[in-house]
Amino acid sequence: MASLSLPNSISTPPSSYSKTPHPPYPLDSCTTMAELKQHHAQIIKLGLSLDNDTMGRVIKFCAISQTNNLNYALKVFHILPSPDPFIYNTVIRGFLQSNLPKNCLVLYTKMLENSVTPNNFTFPPLIRACCIDIAIQEGKQVHAHVIKHGLLLDGFSQNNLIHMYGNFNNLEDARKVFDNLENKDDVSWTTLISGYAQWGYVDEACKVFESMPADKRRNSRVSWNAMIAAYVQSNRFQEAFALFEKMRLENVKMDKFVAASMLSACTGLGALEQGKWIHKYIKESGIEVDSKLGTTIIDMYCKCGCLDEAFAVFNWLESKGISSWNCMIGGLAMTGRGVAAIELLKEMEREKKVAPDYITFVNLLSACAHSGLIDEGRYYFCYMTNVYGIEPGMEHYGCMVDLLGRAGLLEEARKVIDEMPIRPDVGVLGALLGACKIHGNIELGEEIGKQVIELEPSNSGRYVLLANLYANAGRWEDVANVRKLMNDRGVKKAPGFSVIELEGAVSEFIAGGRTHPQAKEIYAKVNEMLARIRSVGYVPVTDGVLHDISEEERENPLYYHSEKLAIAFGLLKTKPGETLRITKNLRVCKDCHQVSKLISKVYDREIVVRDRNRFHHFRGGECSCNDYW
Repeated sequence: MASLSLPNSISTPPSSYSKTPHPPYPLDSCTTMAELKQHHAQIIKLGLSLDNDTMGRVIKFCAISQTNNLNYALKVFHILPSPDPFIYNTVIRGFLQSNLPKNCLVLYTKMLENSVTPNNFTFPPLIRACCIDIAIQEGKQVHAHVIKHGLLLDGFSQNNLIHMYGNFNNLEDARKVFDNLENKDDVSWTTLISGYAQWGYVDEACKVFESMPADKRRNSRVSWNAMIAAYVQSNRFQEAFALFEKMRLENVKMDKFVAASMLSACTGLGALEQGKWIHKYIKESGIEVDSKLGTTIIDMYCKCGCLDEAFAVFNWLESKGISSWNCMIGGLAMTGRGVAAIELLKEMEREKKVAPDYITFVNLLSACAHSGLIDEGRYYFCYMTNVYGIEPGMEHYGCMVDLLGRAGLLEEARKVIDEMPIRPDVGVLGALLGACKIHGNIELGEEIGKQVIELEPSNSGRYVLLANLYANAGRWEDVANVRKLMNDRGVKKAPGFSVIELEGAVSEFIAGGRTHPQAKEIYAKVNEMLARIRSVGYVPVTDGVLHDISEEERENPLYYHSEKLAIAFGLLKTKPGETLRITKNLRVCKDCHQVSKLISKVYDREIVVRDRNRFHHFRGGECSCNDYW
């Protein structure tokens, strides 16, 4: 996933917790609580146990260092007769670091009651505490105190207020604070951009970004990352690529945060060549590849269908976090390599560095479902609870229903749902509905389909699946009723699109679309493809077409599905023997699956298609899914 990175200075200036002159005892040399206690004993002997300057350093070490012994800090704090602002600020920050936001506000109240005047280092952690606890009214009161104490020009407090109002989805007040700032730094701009993006106002975020002074924008990688990440998180990948290209033209160097965001964009579009370029840049530029960035690279390769490259990065990582393991197991699941996913889990258990978690078993059970490993799926569904104490959640039940349903064990899948300790959600029921469609169980499918539509009335895919179930049974009146219900509720069928990356450029196609500059040549190529595969036995698969129309009319829309257009464009633009890699936002239909198999044989090409559920590797007239998807 893409990361929004803000400089540490948004919280508090680092210098705010340094005091001069140094106390007479070397507290700064402490590295453990044992050492600190020895120093503390000497301080008491020297008669300095009530000295704010000395004890403030003791409290700082205990409250906000990596030792994080807040209880010891509080014991020292409560002994002091009159703590100064530095000590109050340190304890407030300690509460924030320990995720105790209410305590921050309570201590601030005590600070005021004891007539200790807050300063510019008091308010940033207080404001952050209000964000954590969604304390809107308290946040506004803290804002009033910022004004009361004359800190309208303090950048640290003002930037935190912008963040707070953005976090509350009060973007109007966030903008007011921003507009009143005399000196807007990188953090000010980036925080407002991130606030808009957080709530989906990406165009507003873009306007803020574009209004940045050119010199500030050129020198602010963090604002570029915020805007690129905003596009990525909104699935506006093409705009992310365009902005990244603009960033390169303005000679703004990529850091690990921008790299992670762009890798996520490559993942979303299946843009392998761009992803490889970014990976190469990371290596050549010496950008630190921590576990998080490493996992992002692995995810990109997995979701572009390059498991060998993903494994190479995975094995190269010195420190593999749980996310790295989960990502690799998930990649194997998407390609239907269930046995390999199980072996990777066993390797993870042998290393004993990290333990499998909830997500690990979601991915593993998904791998079993996509590979038809029924017994293994049943085994690991029980294993995760018996061995690791992980109680099955909605996703695990969804995988089991999918596993059993795909295999035609509809009654067992229904039994899993009936025995769930929690109410099944639309994902679990949808898995059973899909299985009913595959295996033609009209009665059960109709029952589940109506439930799914009512649970998710705005999802067009639910209506289409039920309508197709009726269509396959020839129940055209019911098909019409479903379509009428969609129209009455204003539900539009989600348009399918496919993308293909060639020579570093990403082209997008929609079914029947003719906006591409080479549309004439592409459609001619589609017709050529279809003519050639007819000679080896191609007959259009018209299952799943929603209308009651003649066979001839039903064939034509299938001819120009988005993946067929993408394949045709790929054949036009590449040399014989080159692999075509295509990403589709919906599940591949039966006809396009059959066409892809035959094209791979007739044109002697490998075609890799990533649809909404998994990967399909077509080669020599066969698919890696073995027609099980």
